[in-house]
Amino acid sequence: MRFDTQASLSPYERHYQYRLSSSPSEVKETSLKILFGKYGDILWNNGSHKYNVTNFIGELNDLLEVPSFSVFSQEMLDELIGKLRKRGNSNATINRKMAALSKLLRKANKMGDVHSLPEFKRQKESAGRIRFLDHDEESALFSQIRSHSELYARFCIFLVDTGARLSEGLDLRWGDLTDTRATFWVTKSGRSRSVPLTRRAALAITASDRRKPGPFSDIDQQRFRTAWHQAKEVVGLGDDKDVVPHILRHTCASRLVQGGIDIRRVQMWLGHQTLSMTMRYAHLASHDLEMCIPVLERASAGK
Repeated sequence: MRFDTQASLSPYERHYQYRLSSSPSEVKETSLKILFGKYGDILWNNGSHKYNVTNFIGELNDLLEVPSFSVFSQEMLDELIGKLRKRGNSNATINRKMAALSKLLRKANKMGDVHSLPEFKRQKESAGRIRFLDHDEESALFSQIRSHSELYARFCIFLVDTGARLSEGLDLRWGDLTDTRATFWVTKSGRSRSVPLTRRAALAITASDRRKPGPFSDIDQQRFRTAWHQAKEVVGLGDDKDVVPHILRHTCASRLVQGGIDIRRVQMWLGHQTLSMTMRYAHLASHDLEMCIPVLERASAGK
């Protein structure tokens, strides 16, 4: 009797996930919002990256024509990519959103919440432009931020001189610091790293209240971003969409390369998983090409 009842249902109304046993187990309909509620804290650590992922998954959930599903089809994936592109998302942005979606769906599939998965293909990305602050821009921006909050200004100094990500600086605890070095345990790559401190980075830390968990633990990320955007408007950088807090990390990397530090050391400093990520800054070391000229001059003279 139960078999007849199930057999009468449309395949779109009921899906089964077959396991090694002979009896199928029903896969109930779910949504990206529900799945993120179940697995978000397991898959992503708290911080700016998780904040971004939360927004990504929320956006994708809202974009689906039918948000409830038990099978996430290739058509659903293509629908999302098409809608993101119509919204003006670049391929790099689409790739970040699809990476979050893929990670969530793989976990859901492994746990039996989703019947099958589509094939995720990475969109081709252009190299893009690396924007960094020159010294005059840094001085003007930091001065304006200081007028809003001395703590925020010291945080900016720390970020630009260590190349730390926003979340890494906020998560820093007093036990992660010595007089000369900072260790970042919770990183995007999952691998900890230590970097030496400049004199002004060390001063930025020591001015903080040691009764707090960390030197910058009192900073609310969203309030900091708001202060940042207000400051950039005041100093005339409001129309430059690349002047976001992450530019401080780019600025640190650019200064290291321009100062003659080899790419491998810059990779270690930034904690990049692959050298290709660091190679985005390699063109800034163009002064190294000057040594090629004497070689070509001698060759053309037949010496």
